[in-house]
Amino acid sequence: MTIISWIILGLLAGAIAKFLLPGRDPGGLVGTTLIGVAGAFIGGWISSRWLNHPISKDFYDGATWVAAIGGSLVLLIAYRILFGNSRD
Repeated sequence: MTIISWIILGLLAGAIAKFLLPGRDPGGLVGTTLIGVAGAFIGGWISSRWLNHPISKDFYDGATWVAAIGGSLVLLIAYRILFGNSRD
């Protein structure tokens, strides 16, 4: 996959993570999409490094999507824990 594919995958993974974890985010839409892109990279790295599942060259690989969404969820939860009360 190219870098553009990873960014698109990250944007979609961030949207799915936001759907699975609703609520107010401190960063809004832009922050959530950036977290999705970073989560896709981190999820793919964790999947290839510790789970022995190499990064697939296919955009439609299910394990790649699960890793990207999982990474996005982890980053979104961490972001809410660290900066969640800044809007109160």
